[in-house]
Amino acid sequence: MSEHSMDPASVAESELATRRGTFRAVAFRDPVDDQEHVALVFGEVLGFEEVLVRAHSECLTGDAFGALRCECGDQLGAALDAIVREGRGVLVYLRGHEGRGIGLVAKVRTLALQDRLGLDTVDSATELGLPVDVRDYGPAARVLLYLGVRSVRLMSNNPDKARALDEYGIKVMGRVPLLMPARAENLAYLTAKRDRLGHDLPHLDETLG
Repeated sequence: MSEHSMDPASVAESELATRRGTFRAVAFRDPVDDQEHVALVFGEVLGFEEVLVRAHSECLTGDAFGALRCECGDQLGAALDAIVREGRGVLVYLRGHEGRGIGLVAKVRTLALQDRLGLDTVDSATELGLPVDVRDYGPAARVLLYLGVRSVRLMSNNPDKARALDEYGIKVMGRVPLLMPARAENLAYLTAKRDRLGHDLPHLDETLG
């Protein structure tokens, strides 16, 4: 086992029945960031190529509470639906990614700045002296290798995420857009993601037009 391989002793697996179907929940403690993450596996993925995959960053406000300021919760549900339709796939839920890695308290502080000063998601972080994005996708790559996934089609609008997985040894054969309808509450957020963070969000042209 290499230095950064998954240790089977740090992995727990169980069936997880959900409203969408029954997944295999693979909870693991990553050997590098020492965080606990989980992969939801649907169907057989061992040895398969071009497996449909979502590496989803934790967003408590969007995923659990349905916040309208971001599209995270919508993307989480849409990715799970797509994996079930496909009949095979993996969603890796990456904890410690709240606010693109700055944490929940700092994220809420940036939201307050956005409301009070009209700053966007980038400037509200830098105004507090915080980095814009410190997420690491190594845990997603390591669990995919552990699961025996040979290559992936990545559900993401973020080219940087695909490049990061590729650098960790996961062959990304293509990106599958995960475009959620824009609404008044998240239009500024999505526009900043497109214009300042390089996300591919072509549907905004029609919305803004």
